[in-house]
Amino acid sequence: MHVNLPGKVTLIEVGPRDGFQFEKKIIPTNLKVEIISGLVEAGLKDIQVTSFVHPDVIPQMADAETLFKCLPKRNDVRYSALVLNEKGVERARLSGLQHIEISISASDTHSRKNAGMPFEKAVEAGKEMIRLAQEYKMEIRAGIQCVFGCVYEGRIPEERVLKIATDFLKIGIQTLAISDTTGMADPLLIKNLITKLMPEVGNTPVVLHLHDTRGLGLVNIMAAMECGVTRFDTALAGMGGCPFVSGAAGNIATEDTAWLMKSLSIETGVDISTVAKCSQKLEKFFEKKFPGKMHRLINKNIS
Repeated sequence: MHVNLPGKVTLIEVGPRDGFQFEKKIIPTNLKVEIISGLVEAGLKDIQVTSFVHPDVIPQMADAETLFKCLPKRNDVRYSALVLNEKGVERARLSGLQHIEISISASDTHSRKNAGMPFEKAVEAGKEMIRLAQEYKMEIRAGIQCVFGCVYEGRIPEERVLKIATDFLKIGIQTLAISDTTGMADPLLIKNLITKLMPEVGNTPVVLHLHDTRGLGLVNIMAAMECGVTRFDTALAGMGGCPFVSGAAGNIATEDTAWLMKSLSIETGVDISTVAKCSQKLEKFFEKKFPGKMHRLINKNIS
């Protein structure tokens, strides 16, 4: 089998944001801190912990400021948050958070549902958020949602995605995130876009954010690694989903992804057993099973 795979990949944990926001039962702040602390203990160095959004829209994120203050501070761990408008940038700054993700949708319909504004306006708002964050000397990750398709609009033109990416890169960002928000990607779509995107980004790191809606999440990771992508968003236990996408499913599971990498002798620095403990605590709290697989096969005796 001819493959071109990296020796090391970075898993960026997004469960405390993307995973928690999808749950209706409110998670107490102390449990969030416990889970995030466990993820740090597991070796995850980059964790998206919350989003600064209106609490009436996403009640699960109402404790954003309090949560960040309570998290264990470590020089080797980067906490980040999602922001969808300039007010979110301001809230993040006042909280002392230095790493943010601004994110817009490449789908007009999804943008209206998710951010309350049409596509063109969202692009301009994204640029303004980047400029404001630059003034505050924040590290900026710019995300593009619904890159590989939208349940409302179907396929998204690659030219549109590439235009958004190059516009953001010209303004100045530290990381570019490409999101399969609706889980419509497949290996061919991944390869087609990534091979066109990579020459445009230069030295700017690219993160791939995958949802496992159609069961192709880990296969898509393989395709992306063959194209040179080495950074992936994952969520413990496969939590997650977009509240504004019909039929949304969770992110690729942190434990499953780490296990795949281990089987390929690719380094992640992630202790799967410790992540699994966090996943099992959450299943107990929510009284439900999440779609990931490996957390149910490891540490079976954890209470």
